[in-house]
Parts: sequence; C-alpha cells; structure tokens
Amino acid sequence: MATVHEQERSLQREISGTVESGIAGIEVLAVELSGPDRFCVYVDHPSGVDHALCARVTDLLRGYLDRYTIEVSSAGFERPLRKPGHFRNVLGRRVAIRTAAEIGGRRRFRGELVAAGEGAVTVKTEGQPVDIPYDAIVRGNLIDEEGVR
Repeated sequence: MATVHEQERSLQREISGTVESGIAGIEVLAVELSGPDRFCVYVDHPSGVDHALCARVTDLLRGYLDRYTIEVSSAGFERPLRKPGHFRNVLGRRVAIRTAAEIGGRRRFRGELVAAGEGAVTVKTEGQPVDIPYDAIVRGNLIDEEGVR
C-alpha cells in the first residue's frame, strides 16, 4: 500500500497536469491529503486566487468527486514549498520542512533557508546548516513572519 506521501505525489502529478493545462497561468503548488477521502489543492495565479478561480479548479477536478472531497485554496502566507523553484524564491526566509526519513536524527526542521541547489536545500537550524534532499521532503512551508507580507 502506498504511503500518504506517495499518494500525494501521485495526485500532484495528475492534478497539476489537468489544472495547469486547463487554466492559463495557474500553478498547482501542492496537493495534500487531509484524510483517506479528502484532499486540498493549493494554487497560485499571477492575478491572484479568488473564489471564482477556486470554483474553476474544482470544476476541472469533477472526476475525483466520486472518491474525494476536494478543497481548493490559495497558497496563503505559509505557502507550500515542494519544487526547487519554490525554495529558490524564498531564499533567506524562514521555512518549516518535514522529511520522510530521519536526517541527522530528525524529521522536522525549522530555520532560515540559506541555499536551494539542484538536488537539495540547506536550512540553518539552531546555528547548524542541514542539507535536505528534495526527494526526502514530505512537506515544506514558508513560515509566516509577522510584518513580511
């Protein structure tokens, strides 16, 4: 049986293809399962995300409604980070990352994103930089910094 993370990655690939080819300019940032029969699709668009855009995305995903309850949301202040480009766009900011396997005895990291290379990110946590391969990342989010919006 596939792990939740593997299911999310599979859904992400399917849904990104459908939504990004169906609505010009939209980007599917992440798909997160919030239960066995529910997922949330986080989207971004250069013109912003409003209720009408979320409704259009939901309409494109009608084929999933027999198996899932679908929520569509904007990225928000604590935007999901999944792709190398997402991480490059927030260099110098604080992030929270969770990994599938332990890295240095930990699976959760919070700190300043100091590098986003081809294969990994580097997060400065408690003064110590930690390299985290993209393939190991289960969840990555920007940490909402008060006053930085």
